[in-house]
Amino acid sequence: MKICVVTGTRAEFGLLEELMALIRDSTKLTLQTVVTGAHLLEKLGHTVDDIVSAGFSIEATVSEITKAETSADVAQQVGHGIQGFTLALTELKPDAIVILGDRYEMLAAATAAFFLTIPIVHIHGGEVTEGAFDEGIRHVITKFAQIHCVAAPEYKRRVVQLGESPDRVHVVGGLGVDQIQRTTLLDEGDLEAQLDVSLSDTVFLVTYHPETAGHRSVANDVRELVLALEAFPEATVVFTLPNADPGHQVVTQLFEESVRRHPGRWHLFSSLGRVRYLSLAHHADVVIGNSSSGLLEMPSLKKPTVNIGNRQSGRLSASSVVRP
Repeated sequence: MKICVVTGTRAEFGLLEELMALIRDSTKLTLQTVVTGAHLLEKLGHTVDDIVSAGFSIEATVSEITKAETSADVAQQVGHGIQGFTLALTELKPDAIVILGDRYEMLAAATAAFFLTIPIVHIHGGEVTEGAFDEGIRHVITKFAQIHCVAAPEYKRRVVQLGESPDRVHVVGGLGVDQIQRTTLLDEGDLEAQLDVSLSDTVFLVTYHPETAGHRSVANDVRELVLALEAFPEATVVFTLPNADPGHQVVTQLFEESVRRHPGRWHLFSSLGRVRYLSLAHHADVVIGNSSSGLLEMPSLKKPTVNIGNRQSGRLSASSVVRP
């Protein structure tokens, strides 16, 4: 069987990498990798190179989707992306397609697969994120999909509530937790050498994505975050860039300006890669922002998370997650 896996962001590939390796190394399955979205952007680290470096061949790229500055851009790119994915999937003829999560790139892939009658395996369905338009996209993909791999029993109940057959919904846990258990983390010295960052004293790891649902000011939210961080002048602050969602350029610009004002203490990376990100989280004192990893993975590292804003509202969270 030919199994097509679609990936559009660094975080998503980090979750999918082990699954992709298992498919690639199987004697019964053939892996097809389709790359789209932020992976193809130099500004965000051109992380398609990380996929190749990890030993995967890329059967197709869908460059019709890369980044979006406005909600109108998202709508247009989904339309163009459906065309791109239709061409790619028609050429590849997979027996099934694996889609993780709820981003607009995945909506385009799922729509094309649905009308091409290619079975969809959907990972991380049934969740709730009230502060992003990912919320609606996730449930749309659920209705397109035939097999559902969810992270918790509550998410299975929600998928079944949406009308899906219980015997097609499987509670498999979060892929990120499996990755942590099987990842050898870098020690502090090696991590400092690779990042050229001193990890002494207090260390904050910060990732902030724009809230795409509602009418909050991205600029105001980021300025408030930066002001709060400046209350800890002794801290080393490491920022990672946001996803390529509407408002991401505002976040990036304000982070860049903030780092220039705090040379030597504040640092900005377009992409850390899975091992370095988890290693830095392990050595940090706290993870700050609104990345899903703060809720899904940091509790397994026994690391506290300060979750900001509404982007992750509705998602299950551990007692280690603080919501100001």
